[in-house]
Amino acid sequence: MLVVKRKVSESIMIGDDIEIIISEISQDKVKIAINAPKDIKITRRELMETCEFNKDASEKINKSSLNDIKNQLKIKEKI
Repeated sequence: MLVVKRKVSESIMIGDDIEIIISEISQDKVKIAINAPKDIKITRRELMETCEFNKDASEKINKSSLNDIKNQLKIKEKI
């Protein structure tokens, strides 16, 4: 991991075409601006983690729910 100190309006480059600019620093927050090609996907980490968690949860629920519904339908057919 690389750690660098930057002041407002200073930037760092990632490769030749991604620039991270410090646009504002206030109390406990830093606002950054990212210049990158449109084909580069930029997503906040917590959003990615939430999406992955929701996807995993929905896959588990769907499989068990479908089996439960299937079993309930079989019971109703016998009645």
